[in-house]
Formats: sequence, structure tokens, C-alpha cells
Amino acid sequence: MTSPTIAPEPSRETHPLPADHPLVDGRTTRAPLVRALRGERPDVTPVWFMRQAGRSLPEYREVRQGVGMLDSCLRPPLAAEITLQPVRRHHVDAAVFFSDIVVPLRLAGVDVDIKPGVGPVMDQPYRTAEDVARLTSRTLDDGALAPIAEAVRLTVAELGDVPLLGFGGAPFTLAAYLVEGRPSRDHLAARTLMHADPETWARLTAWTAELTGRFLRTQVLAGASAVQLFDSWAGSLSLADYTAHVAPSSTAALAHVADLRLPGDDGGLPAIHFGTGTGHLLPALRDVLDAAGVTHPAVGVDYRTPLDEAAALLADHPRGAVPVQGNIDPALLGAPWPVLEAHVRDVVARGAGAPGHVVNLGHGVPPDTDPTVLTRVVELVHAL
Repeated sequence: MTSPTIAPEPSRETHPLPADHPLVDGRTTRAPLVRALRGERPDVTPVWFMRQAGRSLPEYREVRQGVGMLDSCLRPPLAAEITLQPVRRHHVDAAVFFSDIVVPLRLAGVDVDIKPGVGPVMDQPYRTAEDVARLTSRTLDDGALAPIAEAVRLTVAELGDVPLLGFGGAPFTLAAYLVEGRPSRDHLAARTLMHADPETWARLTAWTAELTGRFLRTQVLAGASAVQLFDSWAGSLSLADYTAHVAPSSTAALAHVADLRLPGDDGGLPAIHFGTGTGHLLPALRDVLDAAGVTHPAVGVDYRTPLDEAAALLADHPRGAVPVQGNIDPALLGAPWPVLEAHVRDVVARGAGAPGHVVNLGHGVPPDTDPTVLTRVVELVHAL
């Protein structure tokens, strides 16, 4: 039996960021978000929200009228406008690039669409060696990524000293969508392929790692000051399966940006690794960042694990503790203000045990959230 195809070992060769990059020319160097992700404690605790750019905002619904989700992501002026909307409204400490984790699949020629009320749906499930061989023959070239670079450039030009976070889906989550063909609760088909044909699984995740890695790198070179790798479905895995069958591809994806360096001794840009239901995987998520060569790693924590417990789990590392991000429970955004306020204060207090803390939700903004509540949360965090 032939050995499984695995993600290549990350290169340790480094490359300078462009001279006009916001981290190089100083625009975002001292931004609270960047400082917190580097393990500092700025005067203001930074806060942003996953899915802040999108469906909870009336201005978003207005500009999206008649335009499909993936088409919105690939129209640079529209994507830039949507990215900027929550910064204007909420005064958050970072913009997050408006996109979707399946955009690289679309750009590589995969027939994928986002069905309202369902999520990403593929033209077919990719479950056999032949399916995967045909799929992975596709490539993602610079020309296909040009709309992404242009959208980032347009956004960064308007943000000033507010950093932009690049965004990408982890290889496992993309692979799970491809194997299942659509969203799944248990990802049974993906986990079956992982064990029934590990060579095909490894080939598939190496390919999705390449797509996500190039997607992230394009955003960084165009001006993103940090990145987040989002693993929606990693929580369905055991630690053993994650370590053996998923961590190598996530490492390979992050290695696409870990080699980019600032002048002097500042190292590279920060990177956040986040997954849902991953309380049992938090040290493994950190280890992926370390293996990729990320010099300023941070781990996002969902709403299930208290931040002080997460910080303690992440402190046991030769390089020391790492910053954390999170983890307001999105369900409480609809609770009475005194309930939500007490919860936010608790989250901030629990995050004090980490070397740096970026306040966020423990998942994305629910679509029915009152935008004024998010603005009020930002004001509270900044006041604390």
C-alpha cells in the first residue's frame, strides 16, 4: 500500500511584506487589535464580531438586494462596502474581510452555491478516489484571485488605522463540505473517507489547504494586518483524528502567510485559529499555529469553554501562553441588557489571565440580532 499524500513541511524561508502594507508603513502597527494579538495589553480592549459584516445590518441587506452571496464576495466595490459597514456603525477595532470559506472553491472552478437557509451546496459529493483526483486537478491562479486582492485594497484604503482581518476556511471544513456535498450535522461521510481511504483524504485536504493558503496570502499581500483560520466543523473530531488527519493540512494553509515578515525584529503578522466545539482541541489548534511558523499566534475560543479555563490549557507550552479571542455567547445578544452586560463583564474578567485578549463572540452574529446591541457591547468593552 502506498503512503498517504500529506501536506508538505512548511518552508522556513521568509519574505518581506510590501513597503505600503499597513503593518509596515505604521498605519496599524499600534492598533489595539494588533497589540493584543502580539500578547500586549493596550489601553482599550479590542473587540470585533465574527459575521459582523452581514445579515444583521439593514444597510447590508439594502446593498445585497438582487445579488447572490458568492457574487457579492466577488464584486470588489461591493465586498469592500460590506466590510466597512460594521466599522462605521459599531466602531469595532477591526474589519473582517467580507467573504465566505467556499469562495476559493468557486474560484478554482468548483460548482458550489450558497442556498438560503441551507448553506454551501456542491454540484455533487466528492467521495471516491476518482472524484477527488478529478477535483484536485483544478488550480487556483493569480488571475482568479484578482477580485479578492482588489476588494482588500479598496477596503484598506478606507480603513486608515483600523486593521483588516483576512479570513479563510480551514482545509478540514472545506473538505467536509466537498465530501458531504452540503452541510451536515455529524460529517459522517467525511470522517468515513478519512479512515477508509486515508490517501485520498490526505490528497483532498492538501488541495483545500493550498486553496485556503493562497486565498489568505492574497488578502495579506493586499493589506490585511492579521488572519483568522476558521474551522467550522473541527469539533466533530476526536483529538487523535484531528492530530493525525487534519492538523497537517491546517499547518500547510497557515504556512502560506507565516513566512511574511515585517522589517526589523517584529516577526510576522498575527494569526488566529478558531473552531466551534473545539474545547478539547485548543492546545492542538495552538500547535498548528506553532508548526506553521506563526510568530504571533492566538487561539479563538467558542462560547462553550470559559476563557480562564482556555487560557490555562493554552499556557502549557514551551513558548509560553498565547493570546485568546472570544467568547461572548451569541444567544445572549437577545437577552435583556443587564443579563448581557453581566456576561460581557465576566468574559472580559476571565480573559485577563491570558497575555492578550480580543473580545469577540463564541461564534457568529445571529441574523436577527439588533445592531444597536452590538454597538452597545463595543462601548461597554471599551469602557472596561
